[in-house]
Amino acid sequence: MPIVHISLVEGRDDALVKTCVKAVANTVHETLGAPLDSIRVYVTTTPAIHWAVGGRTKDEIDAARQAAQ
Repeated sequence: MPIVHISLVEGRDDALVKTCVKAVANTVHETLGAPLDSIRVYVTTTPAIHWAVGGRTKDEIDAARQAAQ
C-alpha cells in the first residue's frame, strides 16, 4: 500500500490541493501498478510562520517580496 505525504505551506485553494492529491494517486497507480484503491495520499498544511527557508520564515519572505514590488 503506497502512502504519499505532501507538505505545503497554507494558502493554496482547496480545489487545487484536491486536484493535486488525485493526480498524485493516479501517477502512483500508473507508474507502480498499485491498485488505485490501495494508494493513500494526504496533505499536511503548515502556517507560513512555522515554515522556514534558511533563517527566514515564509511569511517574512513573502513580506519582503511584497515590499520589493
